[in-house]
Amino acid sequence: MGGPKMEGTSAPPLRRDPYEVLCVTKDSTDQEIKTSYRKLALKYHPDKNGSNPEASEHFKEVAYSYSILSDPEKRRQYDNAGFEALEADGMDMEIDLSNLGTVNTMFAALFSKLGVPIKTTISANILEEALNGTFTIRPLPIGTSVSGKFWLQVEKQCAHFFGVTINEEQAVAGIVIRVTSVAQSKFKLLYFEQDATGGFGLALQEDSEKTGKVTSAGMYFLHFQVYRMDATLNALAMAKDPEAAFFKRLEGLQPCEVSVLKAGTHIFAVYGDNFFKTASYTIEALCTRSYEDTTHSLKDIEAQILRKRVELRQFETEYRQVLARFQEVTNRYSQEKQSVDEMLKERESIHSSFTVTRSAVPVTGNGTYVSNGSSSKNSGEDFKAESPGEDGSSDWKDKSFNKKKWFNLNLKGSDKRYG
Repeated sequence: MGGPKMEGTSAPPLRRDPYEVLCVTKDSTDQEIKTSYRKLALKYHPDKNGSNPEASEHFKEVAYSYSILSDPEKRRQYDNAGFEALEADGMDMEIDLSNLGTVNTMFAALFSKLGVPIKTTISANILEEALNGTFTIRPLPIGTSVSGKFWLQVEKQCAHFFGVTINEEQAVAGIVIRVTSVAQSKFKLLYFEQDATGGFGLALQEDSEKTGKVTSAGMYFLHFQVYRMDATLNALAMAKDPEAAFFKRLEGLQPCEVSVLKAGTHIFAVYGDNFFKTASYTIEALCTRSYEDTTHSLKDIEAQILRKRVELRQFETEYRQVLARFQEVTNRYSQEKQSVDEMLKERESIHSSFTVTRSAVPVTGNGTYVSNGSSSKNSGEDFKAESPGEDGSSDWKDKSFNKKKWFNLNLKGSDKRYG
C-alpha cells in the first residue's frame, strides 16, 4: 500500500542526473553523498527560503536525488538503466514534519498508525543550529544514563544535544550510545561530526524501533563494520510483494558509515520525532571494555545474518520457481477435479434414464386407475378379475367360485371312500 502524498514527496517533472544535483561523482562514497546532501538540503530548505519558490523546487530535487543515491539497490538500478529502472517500483521520500502543517501532519500520523512506512527528515532549524554551533550541550559521562525530569522529554521536531568525552583507552575498547523510551515515543538518535568551519554536520542517524515493550535506537563504535536495520526498507519491500515478505526481512540491514570514535568530545542528540506529542527517553553511554563477550557475539551474529541474506536471495529464486510449478499443478488439480465431477454427474444422469417414472392414468369413469410401465400387465389382470358379470352384479363371480370349490371337494372325498 502507498503512503500519503505530501508536499516534497513527489519526483520533480524535469529530472537531472542525481550525481549532478548532489555535486558528487559515481565514485563518491556513501558518506560523501550524505554530507553533500545535508549541506544542500540545509541551503535550500523551505524554512530558510519561504519567499523563494525556486529554492523549494531545488530542495525537492535534492531530496529526490538523495533518495536514489542513498539506497544501494536504487543506486545500482539507476547506474545500470537510469530513471526508467526506478519508475516501476516508485520512490519513497523523506518528509519534514515541521514543514507539513497541521492537516498534513494529521494525515501522516494516521497513515503511520495504520502501518504505512513514513520516512521523516530532521528539521532544518536543528541542522542549522548544529552547523552554526548555537546549541546547548549537556554532558553525558561514560558509564552513566540520563533520565531525570529535566532530560526526560524533548519537544516534537526539537533536539537535546549531549557531549560524550572519551579517552584513548575507551576509544580503543569501543563506545556504545543507546536511547530507550518506555513510553514508546518516536525519536531519532543523531551523531554530529565537526567540520572545517567549526560547525557540526550530521554524520549518523538512527530511527527508533519498537523492541518488545519499548522503542530504542543505538550506535555502536566497535572498530569493525557494524550494521543498522532500516525497517522502512523492509516495510516498503513487503508492501510491494507481500508473498515474498519473508525474503525481504534482512534486506534492511545496512552498513553504518562510522564505526570508530577517536579520543575527545563527541556530539550526540536525541530528536523528537512524534507527530504531536513530546518524546520521553533515557540515554546512556557505555565503554565496551567490560562487554568483550557481547561485542564478539554481535560481530558473529551479524556475520551470520549477512551469510543468511545471501542464502535467502538464492533460495528465493528456487522458491519462486517451485511456487510457479506448484500453482501450475494446483490449477491442473482443479481442472481435473472439475472434469471428474462432470463425468460422474453425467454417468448418474444416464443411469437415471433407465428408471421408469411411474404415473397413474384413469381408465374408467368410476375413479379406477391403472399404472403405466412394466407393472401394467398385473394391474390389467387384477382389473379383469374384479370386473362385474353380464348382469352388472359381482355375485355371479362369488357363486361360481364357491360352487367349483364345493364340487372339487366332493370328488376328492368320494375317491377316498370308494377307491
